[in-house]
Amino acid sequence: MTRNISTIVTNVPEPHSDESLISATLAGDDGAYALLVTRYKRRIFGLAARFARDNDELEDICQEVFIKAFENLASFRHDAPFEHWLTRIAVRASHDALRRRRREKGQSGFDDYVFEVRDVAAEARHEAREARELLKWAFSRLKADERIVITLLELEGHSVREISALTGWSEANVKVRAHRARQVLKRVLEESDEP
Repeated sequence: MTRNISTIVTNVPEPHSDESLISATLAGDDGAYALLVTRYKRRIFGLAARFARDNDELEDICQEVFIKAFENLASFRHDAPFEHWLTRIAVRASHDALRRRRREKGQSGFDDYVFEVRDVAAEARHEAREARELLKWAFSRLKADERIVITLLELEGHSVREISALTGWSEANVKVRAHRARQVLKRVLEESDEP
């Protein structure tokens, strides 16, 4: 007799387990489904947030998930946890949202966009030419050793050790000269900006 009671007791779902809430929902208790939504809302919002582009889309995806789950609750087979079943619905809804977004993008016509037509390459060439001229002018204001150290270190990318070997200066001397040359170059460029 004791064995039968324990078997019966173990087969009865706990009052607030997913199974009991699903059974209550299927019996018409909307409050039971509200408890399920509250229990899994954070997880579903977290999953959908990875796919949604803004809060409105996030809310739409989550609402769709919980509506689909409610409409298909009778088809839940209890062969996996409810959370897994709900997560599969959320993944499908998120994927559907991505496909809708792609379709919407594909349907946009040229009239939907305002194009700014300009020759970016020509602007870039002009700016590069101005920068070269400014640098050439600033270099003309430097002493010879300052020009050498800046050219080798900054423009050609040689290491301090390589510059030391090329110039015969000690590595410490290269560092000092590079620091001083940068300061002079900075001062020259700042003076060129003054009105």
